[in-house]
Amino acid sequence: MTDADAVSPGPVPDPAAMRKQYRAEGLSEAGLAATPLEQFARWFKDAAVEAHLFEPNAMVVSTADAEGRPGSRTVLLKHFDEQGFVFYTNYDSHKARDLAENPYVSLLFPWHPMARQVIVRGVARRTGRDETAAYFRTRPHGSQLGAWASAQSSVIATRADLDASYAELAARYPEGEQVPVPPHWGGFRVAPQSVEFWQGRLNRLHDRLRYVAEADGSWRVERLSP
Repeated sequence: MTDADAVSPGPVPDPAAMRKQYRAEGLSEAGLAATPLEQFARWFKDAAVEAHLFEPNAMVVSTADAEGRPGSRTVLLKHFDEQGFVFYTNYDSHKARDLAENPYVSLLFPWHPMARQVIVRGVARRTGRDETAAYFRTRPHGSQLGAWASAQSSVIATRADLDASYAELAARYPEGEQVPVPPHWGGFRVAPQSVEFWQGRLNRLHDRLRYVAEADGSWRVERLSP
């Protein structure tokens, strides 16, 4: 046996051959809530409570810089209400720098086991420091230290450097001692301009219903072809 044979992963699956027939249950205009946040709350409860999905608050956040170059990453949703969707990050991170140049953002909730997606397009603005501090106090002690230890998105020499930074902070702020809120860390609230609810259907004839914000604050619902 050669070294190459020893590490061979075997045949690679063909993505083009991977097919699933989605559920027949549909999504109708008559069954929608009055606002997209109410409808999101219904589906979020289905994902979290009924389907018990792993981290149903995980969402793909897509941004673009001033030149239009895109970037995507998975982030955890931490709050939502009629004002929008809130997540937290280091303000020196790649996504935060993008949002400083171009506040338009897309959020994608990929609830694959339920054959559902929610796509939010809107504008991101920083949350106030009081709101940020209130959330920071709810984080586990280790996560609070991590917000200080990591210069998110920056290049580091080794993992050992990161671990050493964390250890130094852990010695400075032992368990039970209050960790100050980092000035470079905080939230973004995405105020939605459109919210699409995607339900998988048989034969790829999916249901796609999109709420679009009107100038008077109301919402228009439109159906999209799959």
